[in-house]
Amino acid sequence: MSDRFTHDVIIIGGGPVGVGLAIELGLKGITSAVVEKYETIQPIPKGQNLTQRTMEHFHFWGCEEELRNARTVPRGAGIGGLTNYGTLLNDYSYDWLNRAAVRDYYYSANERLPQYAMEAVLRTRAAEIDAIDLFYGFDGTDIAQDDEGVTVTATEHGGSAQRVLRGRYAVGCDGSHSFTRQAADIPQTLADHDRKMVLLVFTSTELHDLLERYPGKAFFNVLHPDYDGYWLFFGRVDLGTSWFFHAPVPADATEDNFDFKAFVRKAVGHEIELDLDYIGFWDLRFALADTYRKGKVLIAGDAAHSHPPYGGYGVNSGLEDARNLGWKLAATLKGWAGPGLLDSYDAERRPVFASTASDFIGNYIEQDRAFLNRYSPEKDVEEFRTAWSKRSEDTADVNSFEPNYEGSPIITGSPAGAVPSAKGTHDFKARPGHHLAPQLLPDGRNIFEVLGEGFTLVSIKGDGALVEAFRQSAGERTIPLTIVEVDAPDLVLAYGASLILIRPDQFVAWSGDEGSADGILAKAIGAS
Repeated sequence: MSDRFTHDVIIIGGGPVGVGLAIELGLKGITSAVVEKYETIQPIPKGQNLTQRTMEHFHFWGCEEELRNARTVPRGAGIGGLTNYGTLLNDYSYDWLNRAAVRDYYYSANERLPQYAMEAVLRTRAAEIDAIDLFYGFDGTDIAQDDEGVTVTATEHGGSAQRVLRGRYAVGCDGSHSFTRQAADIPQTLADHDRKMVLLVFTSTELHDLLERYPGKAFFNVLHPDYDGYWLFFGRVDLGTSWFFHAPVPADATEDNFDFKAFVRKAVGHEIELDLDYIGFWDLRFALADTYRKGKVLIAGDAAHSHPPYGGYGVNSGLEDARNLGWKLAATLKGWAGPGLLDSYDAERRPVFASTASDFIGNYIEQDRAFLNRYSPEKDVEEFRTAWSKRSEDTADVNSFEPNYEGSPIITGSPAGAVPSAKGTHDFKARPGHHLAPQLLPDGRNIFEVLGEGFTLVSIKGDGALVEAFRQSAGERTIPLTIVEVDAPDLVLAYGASLILIRPDQFVAWSGDEGSADGILAKAIGAS
């Protein structure tokens, strides 16, 4: 790297996405500077639900066990969800967002803990990696890019001290009001629901005692006919004392003119004792940047997309951005990426978020609104019970949430007309553009334990000449390629192919029994 550059990548925003990206890059030998305005982690319990896929990230970042040890609800206490009608204590309820239903398709189990606990683990892990410099207590205040790189001015938060950082690229991970996005002149499309929402954090041991009727549940979605399909959402922060609560409030509601304790009690359906620790407001909206890249400036996480915190999709989407962008930036900086690889970050991740917003979160609101308008125990109790029971049997929200990159410009073998989407189906077959499902190898190891840092070619008694062609092409293109050869006919049946090319982010770039090795690799790195 030239002395003119202080780092390879300047990351503005040191929340989970920014620090996660720094770790992803650092483990690949790419230097980064993380500019984060808060010296200490903000103790607001958001971002609780971590999917199995997100826990795979922590596995590859070398801190999965540390994250599980940081959970605020004891292991074995249960982290499931429940939907209730009318009030939290109403007898009409059913299991909701049961992510355990798709556990077998991922290497790691899902987890639940407050974002501040996750951030502490990430900060500790980042501090262990020499390639990462952490500038806590600084805001990004100026960005200028030219043909060679990006210059970022960081100013002391609440002060005047400045640091000038120079990198090949800059990535904004600085939230929904992103300075980076605005400085790079990246427009975004907004879809407001015109709803003011409140986030309350409160303590109540009495609520814990009342909810012992729902063992193993850590978050609760209350559907009330007065709120037009918008949720009254409770979640445990720990087991026994602390809670958070999201709900719609009048547009003119303030800390001083609205009775939030009475609001919580109404949603619970019981006169509980509680102490409010935090009151904050946010606008319920969907926002999507029109592009995730402007020259040498890129954006990720809430800077690129934001939506209501329904179902824990936000932080999970942002961390997937970090994994997708991280290996592509590293490949570009190390010189083995094709000219189209970095653009594939936008081509893959932006439509996946658009689908997440419309096919899942927005769809939840519309479906709940339609249900509440159509059915109620007061109108026709038997009709309501039948419809409620039918909802309880519907697990599509978990089973069909399967972000994939079919139709991506760097995937070989996508169905005609396919486009990247959050909606799909879980399958053990190794399908191009989809996440690789875990399988045991003949020696007892999981296939995830033998994946390389770069691309991995798994040959299950595949064509030896084609394997050699992949080896030769990767060498000529300086693509890091790990070749795993196994003799296991049952794996061919499970994966549906004898050869599988797996990307550094554990998505399948190609699978099959024959093809052009060089053509497949060229496409996978954006060189064709």
